[in-house]
Amino acid sequence: MTTEFALLHARGAARRGRLLTAHGAIDTPAFMPVGTAATVKAMLPESVAVTGAQIVLGNTYHLMLRPGADRIERLGGLHRFMNWSGPILTDSGGFQVMSLAKLRQIDENGVDFQSHIDGSRQRLTSESSIEIQRQLGADISMSFDECTPFPATHAEAAASMRLSMRWAERGKRAFAARPGHGLFGIVQGSVYEDLRLESARTLTDIGFDGYAIGGLAVGEGQAAMFRVLDSTVPALPADRPRYLMGVGRPADIVGAVLRGIDLFDCVMPTRAGRTAQAFTWRGELNLRNARHRDDPRPLSESCACPACSSYSRAYLHHLIRSDEILGAMLLTWHNLHFYQDVMRGLRGAIEAGTLDDWSVSFGEQQAKGDIDPL
Repeated sequence: MTTEFALLHARGAARRGRLLTAHGAIDTPAFMPVGTAATVKAMLPESVAVTGAQIVLGNTYHLMLRPGADRIERLGGLHRFMNWSGPILTDSGGFQVMSLAKLRQIDENGVDFQSHIDGSRQRLTSESSIEIQRQLGADISMSFDECTPFPATHAEAAASMRLSMRWAERGKRAFAARPGHGLFGIVQGSVYEDLRLESARTLTDIGFDGYAIGGLAVGEGQAAMFRVLDSTVPALPADRPRYLMGVGRPADIVGAVLRGIDLFDCVMPTRAGRTAQAFTWRGELNLRNARHRDDPRPLSESCACPACSSYSRAYLHHLIRSDEILGAMLLTWHNLHFYQDVMRGLRGAIEAGTLDDWSVSFGEQQAKGDIDPL
């Protein structure tokens, strides 16, 4: 076997499932904290696990440049290197090549680029991306693709998508199937329904262990993203997990689950934690604001994370205004815990058949905001 996916419950398009990998099971729908450079920023691996996260994400581009895939392999693989015993998904590096690397040259076989770290010349192909992910020991590897810029004309999006499909086919041939390890293909096509459907059909014909939808949350807006999901998700195999890459805000996740998405990742909860932002059931809070200076309440009464159970908003405000590292650590822990609480709520609502009511209540609470007086 490679990875295995079991569909346990379905309510409309929403699904409750379980994905089995070499390093354990993932209950879906699931959110993956981003550990780009072999660490979830401001968190110990044990702390990430305490939030309820069962899988984290690493990145081919960053790890190939520093510390290097060969070194990680010699040191026992990414799990041992970063002290994470659960499943790991590695992004292929395609997005980072387009967004971070310098002096890119794309050809039929791959991309030549200059490292953003030291200026060294590098090359990634569909085959080398798969090999690096094997060296890292990823439970789930991603096909190498070109993340189509937004906006793009139909012709530009078509050419980009079809190049990614040719790379996907080559990557599939290069992938060495082994127990508990899977390869996902990535649907591209920008906001064009016909291109998304062509991409989905092509990937399905090639055959993957799961299917990701890439190239969204790049400026198209929530309504356009949901339109793409409405047309694309039904074209993907029902017996394979579906992964929406780089999304996003809690409302985006809830809307995508309603449309049949199983897996998510985003830097938002950790990045927000480092910039004084907290996600709560009553919307977002900026702990820099003076209104929190004398507030003895926790961020959220219903949250069990250390930031909420042991500290006041006033103390968190003090840490942030004093540029203390502990402030970023506590807010990051809270945000990751909140995201996992949202996923637990979604899974429970799907199982209980109350997802529609749950999602309406969630939206109402988010819209209400943090308006209670002291």
